[in-house]
Amino acid sequence: MKQFNNSRAMKNFSKLEEIIGVKFKNQDYLKQSVVHRSYLNEHPQFELHHNERLEFLGDAVLEIIVTEYLFKNFPDTPEGDLTNWRASLVNSKILAEIAEGLKLENFLYLSKGEAKDNNSKARQYILANAVEALIGAIYLDLGIKEAKKFVMNVVVSRLDNILENRLYLDPKSKFQEKAQEIFKVTPHYKVMKETGPDHAKSFEVGLYLGDKLIAIGEGTSKQEAQVQAAKKGIKKQNW
Repeated sequence: MKQFNNSRAMKNFSKLEEIIGVKFKNQDYLKQSVVHRSYLNEHPQFELHHNERLEFLGDAVLEIIVTEYLFKNFPDTPEGDLTNWRASLVNSKILAEIAEGLKLENFLYLSKGEAKDNNSKARQYILANAVEALIGAIYLDLGIKEAKKFVMNVVVSRLDNILENRLYLDPKSKFQEKAQEIFKVTPHYKVMKETGPDHAKSFEVGLYLGDKLIAIGEGTSKQEAQVQAAKKGIKKQNW
């Protein structure tokens, strides 16, 4: 797993402006958007705050821009579908992919521990949060017009692929849709094993088509285990 680059010497924010296609009036907004809280724990005299407030703002800006676009461009689409489409555009996995494309990890300010942490889920959240903070920074420094331009370029541009490949479906829905389409069978799930105390249970769930076991998923809840089983089933069936 790739580690974050935490070298201050590498942080050329004019280069980052080139990558994201945005020129800031006050570059401190851009710089603050990539400051993780952990970095300030080791560098309390750092000149800027961490990016969590910018992330809070950017999350709202991102949601309203995406929501407005979907509302105006798909007037006949039901609210439930629009909600799923929006969720598929602004979830942490997609935002982390966007961050990777923009090379944001090369500009992050992290503690030494966070920089070395190879936990993929933690890494995903740090990158996703940085994208939201970046959107908040653009909005504060340059206004909604520039924020909208950025969101359209890096986020909404992914919508066609999401719709074409039905990526807005959660794994369970996707597996069920394909199973019904191909085999005319509705999949079902069965708890195969349940371990651990009540406050820390672990579940092992089987995904079945009829009597045939397709895949087994594990999780700290039945729902989580079902989702994992569906993911494995999709991969196994090459769907």
